[in-house]
Amino acid sequence: MNSILKIVAALAIFVLVVLAGGFIWVKSTVDAKLAGRIEVHAVAFAVPYPLSQAERDELLRTQGAEADLDARAGQRALARGRHLVEARYACVECHGKDFSGGVMVDDPAIGRILGPNITSGKGGVVSEYTASDWDHIVRHGVRRDGHPATMPAVDFQLMSDQELADIITYIGSVPPVDNEVPPVTLGPLGTFLMAVGQFPLAAEMIGDHHRTHPTHPPASDDTLAFGRHLAGICSGCHHADFRGGPIPAAPPEWPPSANLTPHADGLQGWTFEQFETSMREGLLPDGSEVRLPMSLITPYAQRMTDTEVRALWAYLSSLEAAPGRE
Repeated sequence: MNSILKIVAALAIFVLVVLAGGFIWVKSTVDAKLAGRIEVHAVAFAVPYPLSQAERDELLRTQGAEADLDARAGQRALARGRHLVEARYACVECHGKDFSGGVMVDDPAIGRILGPNITSGKGGVVSEYTASDWDHIVRHGVRRDGHPATMPAVDFQLMSDQELADIITYIGSVPPVDNEVPPVTLGPLGTFLMAVGQFPLAAEMIGDHHRTHPTHPPASDDTLAFGRHLAGICSGCHHADFRGGPIPAAPPEWPPSANLTPHADGLQGWTFEQFETSMREGLLPDGSEVRLPMSLITPYAQRMTDTEVRALWAYLSSLEAAPGRE
């Protein structure tokens, strides 16, 4: 009996040692990731974004030397920025309807990840941001201190300087709200998933932090180029090849994303009208409702212009048909 007890005790100690070692490895790996410093290129662009030469010439022609070019640039940037936020980039899903902070993930197992306050109120984090700081956090997922953030920057890789400046202009116009947002805390599952690469940080996924960004979005009449530009926001869930599959770091209730290529298990056989209905009304061709997280996108798609929806459809239809990702 004593021999059996000794064996059981030895096994128990062995298991505890393995678990303790595993916990130490997981915790140290995640701590190293979050504490790592990432070098990102410096960029500079005007906020609000200046008028194009053609716009300046037109205003001077119609209003003469009294034309207030700076004021008109601000007005146009504000209008464009409002559309981008309300129809395409869904900033409020993470930062809240008043931009004072929102909930990205709140699950005891995964963790509590809150979108920060980006108003000019107390607790706002962007009051001293330069254009380069905005670029780092939005298009690279890197904070001002050089550490990686939980910002889903993968979705914004095709965002141009003008569009980012327009968004900054719009956010700068919203009323200040005082709200101190607590820092990110990871639960046991979130910590483990981050350690093994199943909860990747955007800064890790992007890789090249010195690649230049487009200064302007493609012209809306260049349908395929404009559609590709619009589809950039879809890549975070549907992957860069748009074949869909498991969504990185998604809550457990989110199903895999759909295949958006014209394959038999994707959009093959769909008409534009069916695509538009799924986007704007959240209804699939069989009459069922789209699921999370696509159901969150419907209100934004309703504010997209007809040109934007048609360009997105044209681009997705042009993709090479490929089976969906398992």
